[in-house]
Amino acid sequence: MAILANARILTMDPTLTEIEQGWVQVEGDRIIALGAGDPPAGDVQDMGGDLLMPGMVNPHCHMPMTLFRGLGEDVDDRLFRYILPLERALVTAEVVEVGARLAALELIRGGVTTVADMYYFEDRIGAVLDASGLRGVVGQTLANFAAPDHATPDEGFARLDALADTYKNHPRITASAAPHAPYSTGLPTMTRVAEWAAAHGLPVQMHLAETEPELKWAQDTHGCSTVEVADRAGLLTSALIAAHMMYPTEADMDLFAACGAHVAYNPRSNGKAGRGIAPITALRARGVKVGIATDGPMSGNTLDVFSQLAPATMFQKIAGRSRGMLPCVDVIRMATIEGAATLGLADKTGSVEVGKQADLIRISLADPRLHPIYDIYSMLTYATLPSDVRATMVAGKWLMQDRHVTTLDTAKALADALQIAHRFKAKIVEIDLHS
Repeated sequence: MAILANARILTMDPTLTEIEQGWVQVEGDRIIALGAGDPPAGDVQDMGGDLLMPGMVNPHCHMPMTLFRGLGEDVDDRLFRYILPLERALVTAEVVEVGARLAALELIRGGVTTVADMYYFEDRIGAVLDASGLRGVVGQTLANFAAPDHATPDEGFARLDALADTYKNHPRITASAAPHAPYSTGLPTMTRVAEWAAAHGLPVQMHLAETEPELKWAQDTHGCSTVEVADRAGLLTSALIAAHMMYPTEADMDLFAACGAHVAYNPRSNGKAGRGIAPITALRARGVKVGIATDGPMSGNTLDVFSQLAPATMFQKIAGRSRGMLPCVDVIRMATIEGAATLGLADKTGSVEVGKQADLIRISLADPRLHPIYDIYSMLTYATLPSDVRATMVAGKWLMQDRHVTTLDTAKALADALQIAHRFKAKIVEIDLHS
């Protein structure tokens, strides 16, 4: 049992309770009490006036793609020129594990306590999350092309079944199906995914309405929007976490709200790709739950949610031509409790409440950059950096204290990643020579 005392507490509970100076009592993996003023007797840990708040929830990520970070940044066709050839030639289970371990370090250091990942060899990613202590949703990618870990849909579903079996009763890790996107998966496989998810009671992650070519594919192939294709497959349910949602129609957004599907908003990734601004304000006005995500580090470069917060609201202000669009308090909701809701985990994490998992971050308020604090939500949205996160706790266990990650070997993780990067560099030279 531990009592985290002398802290400013941001609960993100339904009434947005704030405690100027208080304490949180943790027993095992849960929060059992909290209050203002002096703490009860016990194992008191002095937080030194720092901020305690829920850990950040990242509802869309490709963790192993840390190894692709910064590659071909200004090349318009980098996906087909570099990324796909590199994946086909070099992405193995070992590479996935090395990239995921580097990502886990970055997530912990950036105050992320829950992450939803979709990539290949997700059993290895689950193992990294397990060892690191993070909470996560691991999504086995399914596609109609030969992927690094499966050549056919049947092989992909076999991997998905094994993933579900492995994490069936895990306290922190949930398996999920992850059809890549409508155009790269196809209606028959998407329908099979919907049936599988319903039978197993597990979530589905998918890129949806992300690109203009995707919209054209849906219209040319099915005579409807890409969201309607997903609906025909039976995927528009409360189990769906749809990444991006850049180009939904008004009817698509109404359909999303009616079905209870969720959205992962990737502001930095979308902005870097030059795709425009997702209609997040319109989606949330309809009651759609939206979390703020990083996307993969190839696309958004960073895996901490703090780096997404200012762009998340700025883009909505630009689109709405108003300073009042997507207020800071809503941004922090989306980064915590609303993000947890997109993953179906709001009953476990996303707020500091009695009975919930002790997924907490400690943020130092010492830097002059953060003061004066008139509005804690504004400070977090516009001024806080991931380096301000002093400690990260998941399920009552400190994964980082005083910026030192205790569950992973930082030096080894970085050395392993740089070794893989040398292989990638050699392949890039080969590609450039033959193009």
